Amino acid sequence: MAERTIVPFGDPILRKVAKPVVDFGERTNKIVDDLVDTLYAEHGRAGLAAPQIGILRRIVVMDCGDGLLELINPEILKVDGEQVGPEACLSFPGYTGIVKRYNYVKIKSQDRRGKPFTLEAEEYLARCIQHEIDHLDGKLFIDYIENDQLYYKQSKRKVNVMEVRRMTFQNVQN
Repeated sequence: MAERTIVPFGDPILRKVAKPVVDFGERTNKIVDDLVDTLYAEHGRAGLAAPQIGILRRIVVMDCGDGLLELINPEILKVDGEQVGPEACLSFPGYTGIVKRYNYVKIKSQDRRGKPFTLEAEEYLARCIQHEIDHLDGKLFIDYIENDQLYYKQSKRKVNVMEVRRMTFQNVQN
């Protein structure tokens, strides 16, 4: 187990679609363990997807306040409602924006042994799940920013979200 470096925006891997996990052996367990170590390496982190540590596999870990969740090959089955609120991302340190998400999600996923399960979530957990599944599909929270209002903490100013989006697509090849 080890803490991994989080891939920053601008790295083309963040715009690629992750591949499904088919082997639930030692390698998958190592990736999940490294994701957990990286998630908990700093206080306040809510979720992390494998592409954010440079691995194109459909694996997510999160702890949105109610304990650790490990999601492998997660798929959204049902959505409902709407919520609008602040969102940030570990691959975009210091950036925040207002994002519209579904207020309720039902997903199917697998655990690290490959056992399937379903999960229903609302509010903040639903937001986190959608954010992390987006990472598996090469989508980023900046793609959903309301009114192009992206803020950078260090300068305490609005940032041109179109320029940031452009930077996330440079060097991307399928």
